[in-house]
Amino acid sequence: MTVLMKGIVFGESPRWHAGRLWFSDWGAHQVIVLDREGRHEVVVRVESFPMCIDFLPDGQLLVLDSAGRQLLRRNAVGSMTTHADLSAISDKPWNDIVVDRNGNAYVNSIGFDFPGGEPAPGLVALISAEGVARVVADDLAFPNGMAITADESTLIVAESHGCRLTAFDLGPDGTLGHRRTWAETPGDHPDGICVDAEGAVWYADVGNRHCVRVREGGEVLQTIEVDRGAFACALSRDERPVLFIVGQAYGGTDDAEPTGQVWAYPAPAAGAGWP
Repeated sequence: MTVLMKGIVFGESPRWHAGRLWFSDWGAHQVIVLDREGRHEVVVRVESFPMCIDFLPDGQLLVLDSAGRQLLRRNAVGSMTTHADLSAISDKPWNDIVVDRNGNAYVNSIGFDFPGGEPAPGLVALISAEGVARVVADDLAFPNGMAITADESTLIVAESHGCRLTAFDLGPDGTLGHRRTWAETPGDHPDGICVDAEGAVWYADVGNRHCVRVREGGEVLQTIEVDRGAFACALSRDERPVLFIVGQAYGGTDDAEPTGQVWAYPAPAAGAGWP
């Protein structure tokens, strides 16, 4: 395991794009780009918490601005504009995002104020390439990380409070159907996820401080332990597959300095699907 970067306030939402790792530092309200040698730069500042990211097929960055209840788009010259207004769908915190090859963005809301709010069901909304938003799934137990399989047939959602990965068939118009459990994760609360080229899913777990690779059905293939909460993970897509893990100390820490880090770990298979 290699530590690529330290000093992150609250790292989340890693994405492999154009040969580098992109991720959000929620605490610093920044989107950061990081290469394999640990060189990094800040590319966007958005005053939001959370603020997950993904990319349109043409490479434009999307930022899910939870505080503003909107999806933002960064154009080629670096300015930000509203891609979709989410305020009519939910006033609760918005969380993760995944974009398919056609530019449709799936975003989820956890459904209650966190932390401190009474848990309530969350939802998934579909935002078309034109920026039109509609709900396509509900009754989810703290929807968190999301990924689309390489064959474009399935959306997988981590239900953190449900201790499971839940799958939906993707319809031609982007609707979700045939809801089912893709894998139970007993004792684990999956957060960020990614899919690999062998069809397995990696999920991060904050409380248990690890990332786990599972097959459909729940068979555990590999577990990577870290020394603080693992919030999300992403895979490179080259001849040297690497699993990038973003995490930090969480829950009652009195550390004066930021504890967030990005780790790199050799992976058995490269990333696949979306993001």
